[in-house]
Amino acid sequence: MKITDRLRRDADYIWRRIFEHPFVVELYSGILPMDKFIPYILEDYNYLIGAIRNFSIMVSRAESVDVMKELVEIVRLEAESEVKGYGEFLVSLGYSLEDAAQIEPGPMNVAYENFLLITSSFKTVAEALAAVLPCFWSYHEIAVFYQERLPSNPNQVYVDWASVYVSDEYVTLLNKLKGLVDSLGQNFDYQKLKEVFIQGSRYEYMYWDAVYNRDGWPV
Repeated sequence: MKITDRLRRDADYIWRRIFEHPFVVELYSGILPMDKFIPYILEDYNYLIGAIRNFSIMVSRAESVDVMKELVEIVRLEAESEVKGYGEFLVSLGYSLEDAAQIEPGPMNVAYENFLLITSSFKTVAEALAAVLPCFWSYHEIAVFYQERLPSNPNQVYVDWASVYVSDEYVTLLNKLKGLVDSLGQNFDYQKLKEVFIQGSRYEYMYWDAVYNRDGWPV
């Protein structure tokens, strides 16, 4: 069994909760209120910028040129698929990147990003990749899991958003990430990879929960 398959299996109890979260279910059913979706989309800018910083740290700490090249390619694919699409999607909603840049990230967003940046800075590249993988992978699995609902989804905004995560470009990005984790993890302590993968999966669930319940700063 591949390392990524083991990680996915061991985190399944968390991922099942993610698939069942009201934000996810309502979005793919087309009934999620837009006043919950718009703040999520705007705040997501902070996470995307943090993701680029996170991969930049990994590039700087890569132990071989080959791994460095793989990481640079992942950053390129991320910029071309998710980040570029994000800007275009904002415009379709009547917002701009400048609008998104003005949004203060919520406490869960800050905590999640700090977890990823700390992992990339103080642990190995293998662990850093395992920590960030749940984000990329779970978005794809959610889209596949609920794909049959998209044709009947009455909200075209949600259909357009979800379609990104089953696109060829996104799948290519995801497969490169998984392949690199499998490659670097071959002679690595699996428990260390599992620890950060589980933690990343938990943050994914908590992030959905925070945006759905609008959990912001207390003051």
